[in-house]
Amino acid sequence: MASKTSGTAATKGGTAAKGGATAKTADPGAAPANVAAATGFEASGAPQQVVGDVDPGHPAVDDNPRAGTTVDQNKIDFNDPTIPGSEAVKRNLEAQAKD
Repeated sequence: MASKTSGTAATKGGTAAKGGATAKTADPGAAPANVAAATGFEASGAPQQVVGDVDPGHPAVDDNPRAGTTVDQNKIDFNDPTIPGSEAVKRNLEAQAKD
């Protein structure tokens, strides 16, 4: 029968730490990222955070999400969490019709 250890979690090295966290992690990539909280937000709603190891030129990172869009496409604001997207489109199209 296995013995129970209250409030601890065993690790590969045979050591244990309270609360299930270990002082040393076998996989450095599993350690907390320690990224500072956002200090503000862009008009798009994106948080302004500095993440030093993100390469904006990497193919997996979209550094220009509005490339290839038109002026009309960028007039519609979908970032209102209080209404559904279809309502946002309707309101924006109605506002454009008045212009």
